[in-house]
Amino acid sequence: MKIELTTENKELKNRLGGSVLFKLVLIGFLTLILLIPSVLIQDLITERERRQEEVNLEISDKWSGSQLVQGPVLVLPYKTIQKITDSESGKSTSKELISNIYILPETIKINSKAAPETLHRGIFDAVVYKSQIKVNGTFSALESKKSGINPEVILWEKAKVVIGLSDLKGLDNKPIIKLDEQNYEVEPDFTSLKLFTNNLIILPDLSSNKNTKLDFSFDLNIRGSNQLSFLHIGKNTTVNIEGTWKNPSFIGRYLPEQRSISDSTFSASWKMPYFNRPFPQQWVEENSNMISQDSTSENSIKAKDISGAFGVKFLMPVDQYQKTFRSAKYAILVILLTFISLLFTELLSKKKVHLLQYVLIGAAMIIFYALLLSLSEQLGFNLAYLIASIATVGLIGLFIQSLLKSRKTALLFAGILGLLYSFIFIIIQLQDMALLVGSVGLFLIIAGLMYLSQKVNIDKDNTEIISKEA
Repeated sequence: MKIELTTENKELKNRLGGSVLFKLVLIGFLTLILLIPSVLIQDLITERERRQEEVNLEISDKWSGSQLVQGPVLVLPYKTIQKITDSESGKSTSKELISNIYILPETIKINSKAAPETLHRGIFDAVVYKSQIKVNGTFSALESKKSGINPEVILWEKAKVVIGLSDLKGLDNKPIIKLDEQNYEVEPDFTSLKLFTNNLIILPDLSSNKNTKLDFSFDLNIRGSNQLSFLHIGKNTTVNIEGTWKNPSFIGRYLPEQRSISDSTFSASWKMPYFNRPFPQQWVEENSNMISQDSTSENSIKAKDISGAFGVKFLMPVDQYQKTFRSAKYAILVILLTFISLLFTELLSKKKVHLLQYVLIGAAMIIFYALLLSLSEQLGFNLAYLIASIATVGLIGLFIQSLLKSRKTALLFAGILGLLYSFIFIIIQLQDMALLVGSVGLFLIIAGLMYLSQKVNIDKDNTEIISKEA
């Protein structure tokens, strides 16, 4: 038994298709209803993106998190005597306090070579790296006149040189700091010193020369993930980074003076004076903290959130979730324009398409985004978009051909739908020009619909549709 949905029965015609206004209202209502599955698709994309972030954090937790290299800083303890007077008895007592003088490098030069790679867990990827870092420079001389501190009260034998690393799990070697021609092995600091999040220190005895203008150098071999950053800590800071990655993003407070990016490598260099540095060259404080605890987390350091930090972030070549989400945002536009094009096809061909068939066509366009999401996780966004759009356009084109019994009309409609998907793909690839191209494209689409509307005449009772002669 065959059910005829495009009947010529007058009563059914007047109820379901004879009135253009009535059908437009139904199309508008149907488009709004299809917003629900469209939003669900966007939620699914967001959920998959979160899952990728979770996998990234899991890999970072086992490998090592984002690395921020800090220091070195020379710390000199000194004694002060504080008199305390009892308000009731009037007796005075003396209390010995220990404070610190913090001295930053006069010059510091950092050379880093990074070798990023991609680790896979199932269908998800994470960027990790190994880096060899060489640091050398000179500490500033003690400015005792500015600080007003008598060098005699300084505890030279308890001096410390402190370097910081955001994730000590990524340290592949045991660093040796060469200070004033002597080598010292670093050790973790578990005292109340809070200069960096994780402190590595050496304890040189400076009582023999009582001088802070000292040369230093050390090497770091570290592992990390996602990004590598440094702290602008010298009066004159020079940093050079080289890496085997084609998608670097330079982050933080300072951009490199020179950069070079090829298909497989990059290099960047920074040379910065201390005028725009957020730290003084020397200062006195009981317990200083150069890194805010609020800007750090267990697995990552965001250079943009830390004053004086800068570096490079290793971007994934393609972020399919971001592009798929942007595609899904245009779902309502594609559905509405498709329905309007189908309505014009009805008017020009004098053949009716039932509301249920509109629903099925809308469902096929929603499924397009589920196909795009699942295929992009396996094949990448561009190839997934091509396969999903060809499958959707082909399915709807064959459906229209079976409904209207016209191959020419079906090909025309499939071509219109293909142009819509191509238009959305172009917008997604653009960044700064996306709004301009999208606005011009929509203007041309409206102009085309206005032209087509001249081919149709509707009688005064709005119940009969007559195709004009071209």
